[in-house]
Amino acid sequence: MRSATLLTPARTPSGPRGDRPGPAARADERAYIRVLAVLDTAVLAVAILVGYVARFGEEEPSGSKIPYVVVAPGLLLAWLISLRALRCYDDRVLGYGADEYRRVSSASMRLAGGIAIAGYIADVGVSRGFLAISFAVGTVGLELARFAARKRLHRARERGAGWSRKVLVVGDTAHVLELVHTLRREPYAGYQVVGACIPDALLAPVPQRLGDVPVVGSFRGIPEAATAIGADTVAVTASGELTATRLRRLGWQLEGTGVDLVVAPALTDVAGPRIHTRPVAGLPLIHVEAPEFRGARKLVKGLVDRSLSFLALALLLPLLVVIALAIKLDSRGPVLFRQVRVGQGGEEFGVFKFRTMVVNADALLAELVARNETDGLMFKMRDDPRVTRIGRLLRKWSLDELPQLVNVLLGQMSLVGPRPPLPSEVARYDGDVARRLLVKPGMTGLWQVSGRSDLSWEDGIRLDLYYVENWSLAADLTILWKTFGAVLNSRGAY
Repeated sequence: MRSATLLTPARTPSGPRGDRPGPAARADERAYIRVLAVLDTAVLAVAILVGYVARFGEEEPSGSKIPYVVVAPGLLLAWLISLRALRCYDDRVLGYGADEYRRVSSASMRLAGGIAIAGYIADVGVSRGFLAISFAVGTVGLELARFAARKRLHRARERGAGWSRKVLVVGDTAHVLELVHTLRREPYAGYQVVGACIPDALLAPVPQRLGDVPVVGSFRGIPEAATAIGADTVAVTASGELTATRLRRLGWQLEGTGVDLVVAPALTDVAGPRIHTRPVAGLPLIHVEAPEFRGARKLVKGLVDRSLSFLALALLLPLLVVIALAIKLDSRGPVLFRQVRVGQGGEEFGVFKFRTMVVNADALLAELVARNETDGLMFKMRDDPRVTRIGRLLRKWSLDELPQLVNVLLGQMSLVGPRPPLPSEVARYDGDVARRLLVKPGMTGLWQVSGRSDLSWEDGIRLDLYYVENWSLAADLTILWKTFGAVLNSRGAY
């Protein structure tokens, strides 16, 4: 998923790697790239070996004009060259976003196509089965290796370690603070703010700080300020004094310094597929497509939802029976709890859940309101006395929500979407928050994979609105995949 602020790269030509600022950070970056190169080489070697063994076993290969003792190393070398040619080791795509995975797949598929064409023309007789197995195993292996390396990098970044870009933020104070907050909201993205430059008129004769970010200069000395604090990236946000001419000159000043220039426009919470850049008279105009709330893609999403929910219900039926028996033996009351929630277009429906509280939980709520541990319109409490013993276990692993598969099958919910709100919450929505009701609520969503109950009300709403505006089938599959990890970690579940 994209962060809330779109960072548009405008990289300047750079000199040798050793001349770039931030030597410690660049050393970490080079070390990470070396690790990826070693991983890629190991994965491809294994994939080619698997392809050979799977195709020939203990047989002696025949029919090839080139011995496989030459074919195998040649294929490995060509594959690594293809990865390098498609810039799969470019630091601008490593560690965050989907572009890294797309480039790896593209490099593998292009090489496979090129070899297929060359093999047909030259008639070298290399086994197509060997190549097919090698490319299938290798492509999947490369993606998995990159995923594992990225997760390790993300954990290091969240601890304040690992390779990150050192960012100098330039703009008005309000916009600088907003961009700093946005970048720090997702530390695993790898943008570490180390300083800020603000307009000359806002500078004071004494050292200044914007929050905990030191002000290291004005717009007059941005390159010098970046060098002084070891920044390798200058992020320009909105400011009335940063005209197009001054921004263009800043790009010229950064040429040859190895410092990247990125522009963070005021446009926020818009994902890449909705954004198209078109140059007009030398001006890069950003075209933003309207969100899609109906049409063929929505029909496909509904079909996928119902098909997967039916399959899940069939496979999980034994587990559902066991949970129902456990609830019945643990405490008095019904197995299922049906609560009125608000769905798409403000239509109310009954959401199904396994009962995790005592039967008079609603009556006890008034006594616990003062102990609410979250802000906004929701009530959350870590040690809620109304939760039963089996209920705590079900909530920890999100098993209490499995009956909502029935709501998905009925078309009232989606597998992925905003959290289904209560009517009392919807009654207090303002115009912006009400946009959550433009799509079906989901069993899981960005809120589920980003912290669940640990999120503030504001962050939860932000994530829900981001999903409403930028949903896609690919994003849904990614969220479903991440949901398994969120459930296993039990983060924010109570």
